[in-house]
Amino acid sequence: MKRFFESESWGGVGLSRQRWARLAFILLVWVLVGLFFSSQLYFYLLGTPKQISFPRAFAWQMSAVLVFALSTPLVLLLARRYRFERQRWRRSVPAHLLAGTAISAAWAAFHIVTDSYFSGADLTRYKWGNLPRLIFATLDKELLVYWIIVVISHAADYYQRYREGELRASQAQLQALKMQLHPHFLFNALHSISSLVHSDPEAADKMIARLGDFLRLTLDSAAAQEVPLRQELEFLNCYLDIERTRFRDRLTTLIDADPQALDCVVPNLILQPIVENAIRHGVSQRAASGHVEVRAARSGDSLRLEVRDNGRGLPEGADACRAKQGGVGLANTRARLQQLYGGAYRFELSNAPTGGAVVTLEIPVREAEPPPPADARAERVGGASREPAFSK
Repeated sequence: MKRFFESESWGGVGLSRQRWARLAFILLVWVLVGLFFSSQLYFYLLGTPKQISFPRAFAWQMSAVLVFALSTPLVLLLARRYRFERQRWRRSVPAHLLAGTAISAAWAAFHIVTDSYFSGADLTRYKWGNLPRLIFATLDKELLVYWIIVVISHAADYYQRYREGELRASQAQLQALKMQLHPHFLFNALHSISSLVHSDPEAADKMIARLGDFLRLTLDSAAAQEVPLRQELEFLNCYLDIERTRFRDRLTTLIDADPQALDCVVPNLILQPIVENAIRHGVSQRAASGHVEVRAARSGDSLRLEVRDNGRGLPEGADACRAKQGGVGLANTRARLQQLYGGAYRFELSNAPTGGAVVTLEIPVREAEPPPPADARAERVGGASREPAFSK
């Protein structure tokens, strides 16, 4: 349960839809409590001289819980304003003792009157002088209800803070993993450029241009943990352009993406470290030309991504386990998948039947949110647009 009221005042601003939903939820809870009490009262008196009909038992108990339902927003407001926290408890304790006693006394008076009415007492001859004594005798039960509402409010608030803290910690960890990945990629890309500066300045210049494109795309989505697959493949093409320039005729690539999968969201920059690992440990180890394939397809509620190379594959024996763990890129990939999906993903590195290694990744299907209108999108990017290429 979120905080019952927002920062603005109760009156003059109007109730939002969310506030109406909260009030409806409170009313529903107390109606269920009233139904339970009604059935208890009906069956308790059933077969006795004081037996009453269920409609009368229902009216009796619903009248009793009505005062709770109407007062719950006030108690929640007091619970939020006077919280039992380290810096505020000296002020909160007396406030709740006074407010709780006053509210509980009002509840007790109302319940004494309604009980007398439904039990058949003549209120015109009621001994009202006994009311304070009866209120004090039943005050403990009313105070118990007051403190239950206060405790539930505190528990819900602490749980909300705990979940928000978990979310912030998870986002911070994901961001740290992304920041670790970017320098790793930049180091490798700059190393490749430096090796071509003197031997092939034109190729180095092309790599610098594509690296600039890659960084631009990365900065545009720096805050996003997930992006549409279409955008992820555009990132990947920038990276592959750099590697194709570096390896020249020794590297060919293929990206085969099911059109139905292009709008599914994937973790931002999830494919680049996998492909980099395939090139580094597969293609670069071959004297002959190397080939890397990236395939994406939607299968039911899962999105399946495959990265395959025609390198030497995974080593046998004890080295196979270390190879499957990979370096910084694959370690980051596993950590990010765990943070985003918990156990609802599959990530495997194995030898392909036709030779080389294959990485298989399956994640739950989630559709990307619809893009903004064309006019707004053109205004945001200065009117320029470019469709990503999915194969080379």
